[in-house]
This record gives sequence, C-alpha cells and structure tokens, in this order.
Amino acid sequence: MKYLVKLIRNLLGGLIVLVDVVTRGSKKKRPEAEQLAVNEAAKDLTLYQFTACPFCTKTRRAMYKLNLPIEKRSASEGSPYREELQAGGGQVKVPCLRISENGNVQWMYDSKEIIRYLESRFA
Repeated sequence: MKYLVKLIRNLLGGLIVLVDVVTRGSKKKRPEAEQLAVNEAAKDLTLYQFTACPFCTKTRRAMYKLNLPIEKRSASEGSPYREELQAGGGQVKVPCLRISENGNVQWMYDSKEIIRYLESRFA
C-alpha cells in the first residue's frame, strides 16, 4: 500500500511538472547589466526541493518567471543534500530556500513566504 501511494504521488507530481512546463509563459526581461546583478545576487540562494512536489513546482515557477538562476538541490532520499538540509535547516521539509547574506544563513520553508521574498527582492 505504501508503494502504491508513493507511485500515485509521483505520477501526479510528474503531471503537475508537465503542466507547469507547458504553461509557464515567459521570463522577466531586464537590461543586461541589471540581469548580471540579479545573477550575482542569486548565487547566495539555494532551493532544496523534490521534483514532483507541487509546492516546489509553484516555487520553481516563480523563480522562472522572475528569471532567477537559483541553484536547485534535490532533497530526495539518499541525496547528500537531504542531510545538508536536515543539518542546516533542522528539518527535511521542502521547498526550502537557503539564503546566505553577509555571513548569515537563513532557511525559509514555506512556498508562499519564499515567493513573497523573491518577488520583494527581485521583481
């Protein structure tokens, strides 16, 4: 039964990802110098995620629309990033945005909060 639930969840997640890719629209256009500054700022951000998670898909969609080249790390079972997420953030919950600023690290766990942060900083 456990495997059936996991299979259904992964199939539905894959369908959500497919619909997202097909319907996501275009990226935000910026002047080249401004985009380079955004790219540099995005180097301090990392998204821990599962591919088939609908909340992760929602977060990745916002990143795409804002044209943010944020590193994505899979926190799937067996991944070293899963252990990194547990050790740094204190829990294995996705999506999680790791924000490194001025030597301080913040772990942000809620998709709505992450999207609000990205929009306020980069929109």
